[in-house]
Amino acid sequence: MSEPLVSVVTPCLNAGRFLERTIHSVFSQDYPRLEYIVMDGGSSDRTLEILGKYGARLKYISAPDAGVADAINRGFLQSRGSIFAWLSADDLYLPGAVRKAVERLAADPGAGAVYGGAAWIDEQDGVLGRYPTRAPFQAEFLQQECVICQPACFLRRETFERAGLLNPRLEFCFDYDLWIRVSRFARFAAVDDLLAMSRMHRSNITLRQRREAFEETIGLLRRHYGYIPLQWIYCYLSFLRDRRDQFFEPLRPSKAVFWSSFWTGSYYNRRRLGRYWREWFSNLASGQSGRSARALSPRRVAAR
Repeated sequence: MSEPLVSVVTPCLNAGRFLERTIHSVFSQDYPRLEYIVMDGGSSDRTLEILGKYGARLKYISAPDAGVADAINRGFLQSRGSIFAWLSADDLYLPGAVRKAVERLAADPGAGAVYGGAAWIDEQDGVLGRYPTRAPFQAEFLQQECVICQPACFLRRETFERAGLLNPRLEFCFDYDLWIRVSRFARFAAVDDLLAMSRMHRSNITLRQRREAFEETIGLLRRHYGYIPLQWIYCYLSFLRDRRDQFFEPLRPSKAVFWSSFWTGSYYNRRRLGRYWREWFSNLASGQSGRSARALSPRRVAAR
């Protein structure tokens, strides 16, 4: 039986300084049946010059879009693969990533998606640390944080379609939103190996617009679960206090912020007060008030 076609979509806008490394990571895969589509939002840098060098090896469309999620959705509709993934224009696949994902899905026909490990890298591809994925997957993990690194995830086409594609109204956490929706009807299988590198840099949209990213994710958790965990409240209030990005500029623990999180969290979780108070007092009793709730690891979304 022939290998399934895998479609990879890269959304980009003025990402010329990273794009060629991303393309190379796709074309250096040892998997024979790859369809690669780049959705450019109308770049004014070297992006189109770079894409033109690859001729028929990839398909690209350059036109205005309504954001990253919209570009990915449009790319998916252009694709034909039975397995689908997207790779941001500054992220990288590691050697063998596509083959390992395909093999894992073939070995587990009941799984709707597969994900592997990932690491954060800097602008020069230096490793900054491991992304905090968790495996084996449990849907309950998503109530606390995003435990799947987006570039290390591959979905069956029917899974992505049934989920309704990405929500184009979301700018920062559309991947997190997708994992939550998929988890309600499909199972994620895990691969032990590292599959991808997720690039962190100060022009990253999640770090550049930190307040908006926090607020969008808090709204996402409220819609899906009706509850905002203490760690999100604490980290959000910490950012409002000192404007540190909590990645390159680590969170500074504060007793004052921890006590403020009681009142702010009680407001956000006014319909789940008992649950929030139990979580808050549990942290107080364990001595976390002087350090923080467990620090939230910033998640990557496509740099635009």
